[in-house]
Amino acid sequence: MKKRIWDRIDKFYRDSFILTLSNMTTGVIAFVFSLLLSRKLGAEGLGLYGLVMPVYGLLLCITSDGIITAISRISTVYFNRGEYKNLDRTLSTVFVPVTFQACGIALLVLVFHRPLAVYVVRDARAAGALMALSPALVFVPLSAVIKGYFYGMGRYRITASIDILEKLFRVAVLSGAAALLKPEGVSGTVATACLALTVGELISFIALFTSYRIKRSRLKGGTGRIKSRIQLVFDVMVISVPLCLNGIVSSVISTISTLIVPRRLMAAGFTYRDALALIGRFGGMALNISTLPSIIINSMLTVLVPDMSLNISKKDYWSAEERIAQVLRISGVIGTATAIVCFLIPGTLGRVFYQRNDLAAMIRFSAPICLMTFISSPTFGILNALGRQNILLRNSLINSLQNLALTAVLVGIPSLNIYGCGLSISITSATSLVLNLREIRKVCEIRIDIHDIAILALSGAASWLAALLAGNALLAAPPAVRMAGVVIACFGTMAGISSYAFKLRAEY
Repeated sequence: MKKRIWDRIDKFYRDSFILTLSNMTTGVIAFVFSLLLSRKLGAEGLGLYGLVMPVYGLLLCITSDGIITAISRISTVYFNRGEYKNLDRTLSTVFVPVTFQACGIALLVLVFHRPLAVYVVRDARAAGALMALSPALVFVPLSAVIKGYFYGMGRYRITASIDILEKLFRVAVLSGAAALLKPEGVSGTVATACLALTVGELISFIALFTSYRIKRSRLKGGTGRIKSRIQLVFDVMVISVPLCLNGIVSSVISTISTLIVPRRLMAAGFTYRDALALIGRFGGMALNISTLPSIIINSMLTVLVPDMSLNISKKDYWSAEERIAQVLRISGVIGTATAIVCFLIPGTLGRVFYQRNDLAAMIRFSAPICLMTFISSPTFGILNALGRQNILLRNSLINSLQNLALTAVLVGIPSLNIYGCGLSISITSATSLVLNLREIRKVCEIRIDIHDIAILALSGAASWLAALLAGNALLAAPPAVRMAGVVIACFGTMAGISSYAFKLRAEY
């Protein structure tokens, strides 16, 4: 009976639910990892870690950006057509250039880690962290190829289980390494944290590769004309190269934006140590809390690309348009509920997660940020699923340049300081939303109108009242209990009213 009910649910929602459940588990583990980091690094160390990560992200863009999307889009078509030989040949062919490129980049980082720390990060203490991260630049791209393969086949449980395993190892290695090595100073502790990340990625790659070999041996036979390896690589590159360029350009500008923040804060009158502490509190703690529900949206976007690619390959544009509307509505619901919680109980959130009393203003300020980013982020995934990679590149470039300019100007204003980063994110998210929706409308209809906005507004008002009542009723309760009560009341009311209203509207 349970199996029958499960099978009746739309495959998109089934897969999204599995991924969301997995990502919530990994998100909780990753959150525990960030809590460990905050305890072991402190605000200054967390700020330095936050400067290293964009550089690492940029290097990953060069080695792996666009691979998961390209492989998943191609795999879903081959798998549904029964062309297993082309599916196999695509993976084995793509592995070779990806391995060479990743090893080359990792070797360069290993050799030049100190100049990178001094001249790019502008902090010599980051050298050990960059050296510890260099092997991960090989493991992540190879894992991306296999993840794309499983996503295209709809085997989300495999990748979900491995992601959980990887995050658990990361926490275990960080705790164990910190206890055994007993690193001294900020630089040693940050390097230990990066070593934990690298070990986690190694475990993830080994598990993914083992699963791939087992799955590959079970796919027998197959139909269709076998394509040449050159054609298969070309098919992947047509999708991945524009996405890679997009990722590199956006990451370069994003990295510059991140690295100029300490200098702009110093121009606003802060010392370098205080600037790093501000970055750690805002980016490493406050935004970490407010963006936690984005796990759900990211899970949907992972499923969205192969789902829409399959619909478009079948010329089923109605289903694609309906899926776009569903994703935008759900993102609006999650963004609104998250903003309400962050605005009503910021002090409680800061105490529960980080045992700090100085995060309330930052968390409250992040409420409109998460609302705008949660609504705008799915539009990038939709453009990607529609095959509009060139438009995606252009809009991402505009977004990144605007963010860089606004960050440089706003963070340097003493009265705004670190809050200028948040203001910049909100403005650029709004710009991205307008630009992306305009391009999506050129391809297909967006079934969102004033009625949907009214439903969100009314649901939000009801959720605000429910959360306020729950918060007042639990004033004397422990902070964790009060937080849980407010979150359940807010998200439960928002989900219940909005889903009923959207369903009622669809019927009439």
